[in-house]
Amino acid sequence: MTTTLYVGNLPWTTTEEELRDLFAPYCSVVSTRIITDRETGRSRGFGFVEVEEDDVSRVVEATNGLDVGGRALVVNEARPRPERTRF
Repeated sequence: MTTTLYVGNLPWTTTEEELRDLFAPYCSVVSTRIITDRETGRSRGFGFVEVEEDDVSRVVEATNGLDVGGRALVVNEARPRPERTRF
């Protein structure tokens, strides 16, 4: 089973590969995603890392507050995305 982690306060230039490399020493990374602005394509400063469920607490403890590019990461278990109503 896997769990998705929210990773906030990322430097704007962070790539998905860099995010994977950042978490690789702490766990086996299943996937990474950097969220971008629809109009500009620029990073919104946060992303998601999918990891094995057994690694979650250890990875969060090791990476939350970690300094990356002069910014302290915010790492926690991602909350489910709320359903949107379409008009």
